Amino acid sequence: MDLSIIIINYKTPEILNLCVKSLKSTIAKIRYEIIVVDVESDYKTEYFIRDSFPDVIFVPLEKNAGYSKSVNAGIKKIESGGKYLLALNADIIVKPEAIDKMFSYMENNPKTGISGPQLLNFNNTFQNSYFRFYTPKIILYRRTVLKDFSFAKKALEYFLMKGSDHKLIQPVDWLMGSALFIRRSALEKVGPMDERFFMYFEDVDWCRRFWDNGFRVIYYPEAKMAHYHGKQSSESKKYAIVHIISAIKYFWKYLGKPLPKIN
Repeated sequence: MDLSIIIINYKTPEILNLCVKSLKSTIAKIRYEIIVVDVESDYKTEYFIRDSFPDVIFVPLEKNAGYSKSVNAGIKKIESGGKYLLALNADIIVKPEAIDKMFSYMENNPKTGISGPQLLNFNNTFQNSYFRFYTPKIILYRRTVLKDFSFAKKALEYFLMKGSDHKLIQPVDWLMGSALFIRRSALEKVGPMDERFFMYFEDVDWCRRFWDNGFRVIYYPEAKMAHYHGKQSSESKKYAIVHIISAIKYFWKYLGKPLPKIN
C-alpha cells in the first residue's frame, strides 16, 4: 500500500461524497486506501458510505473529541500500513493529478516529512494555507481592535507570508491541517497529533514537531485542491474562544523553547 487517506467528516455527508469521488477519479498511479472518520456519527452516513463506497474503511465516533483525536483515530485504523498518510477534511475536493504529484514529490525528497498542496477557494481563487509560526502578538492583533493599526497589519502580513510567491515550492513554518501529506516513517518518529488541542493549533504543533525532529515542511503548489473554508474562528465567539484557549496551550507547551530552523 502506497498511501492511507484519512478523511475527517463532521455532519457533511454530501460534501464527503464529493471528496471521496474526487479522490477515486483523480488517483491513477498509486495504491491507496480510504478511511473515513465520522464525528458524531449517525447511521445515515454509515449506510451511505457502505452502500456507495464499500471499499472505504468507516470509523464512527460517537462524540466530537476534537480534530486531533479524530485524525489519530484514523491513524490507528490503518490496515495496510501505507508508506504515506494523507489527512483531509471532508470539505476538500481534489484536483486532477494532485495526489500522484504529491506522492512523486515525497518519493524524491526524503527529508520532507509533511507537504501540503495549494488550496483554492471554490471560485479558484488562492487560499492562504501556509504561515509563519504564531507569536502572542499575532493572537493579540487578530483578536482585538489593534488589527486596524499599521504596525499590526505589517505583523499580520509577515505571519501570512504575504511577500512569498504562492506559485513556488518552498519550506514553510506550518501548513493548514485541512490537507497534509505525511511520510509514515517520519510520523513514527514524531508521533501523532497532540490531543490536548481540541481544535486549532494541532497543525501548528505537528509541523513544529516535524521541524524539531529534522524533517522539512513543504508547501507544494504543483498539487491543487479546492477547500470550503468556513473561517469559524473569525465569525463565532465560541470558536474564537476555542482558538485562544488552544493558543494558550501552545505557547505554554513551547515556553522558553527556541523556534526550529527553517531551511
